[in-house]
Amino acid sequence: MQVHVEDISSVQKKITIEIPVDRVNEEIDKAYLAIQKKAKLQGFRPGKAPMHLIKRTYSDAMRDDVMRRLYQQTLYKALDEHKVEPIDSPTIESDILEPGVPFKYSAMIEVMPQILLNDYAGLVVNREIYVAKPDNIDGELQRMQENMAQMIPLDEGAKIETGHVVSIDYSVTVEGSPEETSGVQTLEAEIGTNRMIPGFEEQLIGLVAGESKEFALPLPTAGDEADAVAKTGLFSVTIKEIKRKELPGLDDEFAQQFGDYDTMENLRDKMAEYHEKNEKDRIENEFRERIIQALIEKNQLDVPESMVKRQLDYMFENLKNRLKSQQMSLEMMGLDAEGFRARFRDDAVNKVKGGLLLMALVEKENISVSDDDLAAHYEKIAAGNTDMLDRIKEYYSTNQNAKNSIISEIKENKAISYLIDCAVVTEVDAEQLKAA
Repeated sequence: MQVHVEDISSVQKKITIEIPVDRVNEEIDKAYLAIQKKAKLQGFRPGKAPMHLIKRTYSDAMRDDVMRRLYQQTLYKALDEHKVEPIDSPTIESDILEPGVPFKYSAMIEVMPQILLNDYAGLVVNREIYVAKPDNIDGELQRMQENMAQMIPLDEGAKIETGHVVSIDYSVTVEGSPEETSGVQTLEAEIGTNRMIPGFEEQLIGLVAGESKEFALPLPTAGDEADAVAKTGLFSVTIKEIKRKELPGLDDEFAQQFGDYDTMENLRDKMAEYHEKNEKDRIENEFRERIIQALIEKNQLDVPESMVKRQLDYMFENLKNRLKSQQMSLEMMGLDAEGFRARFRDDAVNKVKGGLLLMALVEKENISVSDDDLAAHYEKIAAGNTDMLDRIKEYYSTNQNAKNSIISEIKENKAISYLIDCAVVTEVDAEQLKAA
């Protein structure tokens, strides 16, 4: 057997294998004998059909069987001998298998890149300065007020206006794109929030409950591609119900509905405390993302396409679940799976690059996880709940895969902390950060 390994890129290899004619003939003979024992041909008892008829009738089945067995017998043996470690299923191309001819095939293999982590100390990164923003508290109180609003059904004959909440049945037809055409769906929308595609909410203004309407609107192009073909959706809408919001007053009685708060002042103070924590967490998370991005820019590398695909799949499922929890869908955002992958591909590539570089840093700096590190992590998850802490410890002590995942997370966090400790950090305000 002849094996040739070719480097296509730092993350892709092509392995070509040629199997000698003697072995090919031997495997073909075995396959035909196995088929002959089970074959049922008219006029012959099972296992008694002559071989020339077996070969004439079952040549395709023979090829499938022999090629599959030759792949299994030779590919992974060749990979092992040449120390090639695939991270995804190989893509195989082959010649047509024929008796009396050597069988040759090739496999495209994705591998982990070799990471030479050289430039990671002294990364130059900006960190946002925390600034209290009372206006954000007012905005949050308004959102709470909106959530506590009562929905009052309007009288028969009332027309939809901005601010009304409407329940509708709708369907959309996209000519030439059956995959984007939908059956009847139900949704609830507040007119004026512009959560639907542009122009949709405006088409509903003036309609009454029970009324139907058809209208055409341009659909957003997937992936923001300049050369994407614009499509038009024909929407069919029926108004089921129209309601108006009745907001509660922002007074002490309102505050008391949210816990042990006697006054609005008590509620505002606690909200300010939460807001400060959330803002500082956001600032820290964005700072960590920037330092990872700085690491990527200093240490360029190729990443395997299969890892990018898996990251995109993970991000896509996360988005769908978040939208579902908000009673929204990809279609309402003018997105489909293809458009999502085009729009967020660069983000996925960076996620993969960052993960690989941090893993390389963990190895280079011999970053490890102690029992104390694990104990601190368990306590963080339990958040002061003693009973929960005991259950968490028991779970991770009996589930090694879950424990390994926690260990990897702690190592990654330690690697990021190492980068921060070595970085050149400049404190800037939010406006300076946007301009940078």
